[in-house]
Amino acid sequence: MAKRKKRKFAELNTFTNVLQIPYTELWNKDYKLKGKWCEEVFGNNNPLVVELGCGKAEYTLGLARMFPQKNFMGVDIKGERIWKGAKTALEEGLNNVYFVRAKIDFVDRLFGENEVSEIWLTFPDPQPTKRRAKKRLTSPNFLNMYKKILVSDNTVHLKTDNDLLYEYTLEVLQDAGYPVLISTDDVYRDFLDDKIFGIKTFYEQMFLSEGKKIKYIRFSIPKE
Repeated sequence: MAKRKKRKFAELNTFTNVLQIPYTELWNKDYKLKGKWCEEVFGNNNPLVVELGCGKAEYTLGLARMFPQKNFMGVDIKGERIWKGAKTALEEGLNNVYFVRAKIDFVDRLFGENEVSEIWLTFPDPQPTKRRAKKRLTSPNFLNMYKKILVSDNTVHLKTDNDLLYEYTLEVLQDAGYPVLISTDDVYRDFLDDKIFGIKTFYEQMFLSEGKKIKYIRFSIPKE
């Protein structure tokens, strides 16, 4: 196991579609590519879609295949997870996919104002204890960061199996006055025909096999 993990990390360093950003490069300062990802990395001005906590990047890859006219970026701190998605993208020749290994806590130092058109949060850690609530990716702290980087006509997606995170997110959105476009406590009951829900993450398949319902919220964050 240790040898395999070491091999993956070594291979990750050679991938042309991965950037690993040390903690020190984001501490109290913006990253040098902030506001220039599409121009510098993708060589175009297509809309940028970001999956935060992308894991093995099932959604980043699946959406990139469906929408070649958009740029997709997966962000995660776990190199071993990113390795899987990045390797698949290289093997398939997906030129509209890129990965950044960095802490999501610094998302507003990674991306510039009005740089991101869409955000996906796929099965993030629900951080179930009260003292960890601010770490939830739909907490007011994170929503405020998203507001900075999103364009005016934006969309944020949350998929989760967790009842607490689902209800918490709806409450936070209501308190903030952010419009909820869609919410369901069983996405496969209500949206069987929507092709984007044909994409399933590793954890989602595991949750479904356990009989859990998958919740989904689609919302936007108004720009003032």
